[in-house]
Amino acid sequence: MLVPPYQRLLQLAFPQEADATRYLHPTTTAAYRTFEQAGPADIAYRFERVRLGVAMSLMKLLSDLGDLQEARAVLDVLHKALKAPSVAAIDASIHKEANTFEKLYTNLYVNEEGEQLLNLFERALDADSQPLMDDVIREALRLAPQLDFTHLSEEDEDE
Repeated sequence: MLVPPYQRLLQLAFPQEADATRYLHPTTTAAYRTFEQAGPADIAYRFERVRLGVAMSLMKLLSDLGDLQEARAVLDVLHKALKAPSVAAIDASIHKEANTFEKLYTNLYVNEEGEQLLNLFERALDADSQPLMDDVIREALRLAPQLDFTHLSEEDEDE
């Protein structure tokens, strides 16, 4: 059975069971399917949940790529926003933590791969349609296997 692109991205970003358990509630992994089945009254909220799942995946990849505490903090803000019951509540939750996003970009040095992830993250936040979000997901799926996480295995060997 083919795994849909959204779910593949989540799997690539959260390969460790502990991280997947912490961040990927079943409603998060099913967010894209739920969005596709949503009625007109619920579609905006369901799209926001997809956006949060994609953005979390990109922040997880960035935090693992560069061992960036700021990216982990943004990941936690996005994860917290997933618990919001409406678009307005999601916006309020993220707005309340706006300084966390500012810290991500302050004095940030990342390599080219990190720049590409940040660009995709910004595009995910700006996407206002399913085709635009699908483009971000596709590009993230192309980029993720090329990322160099060798420092993670080196750290494991040092322990």
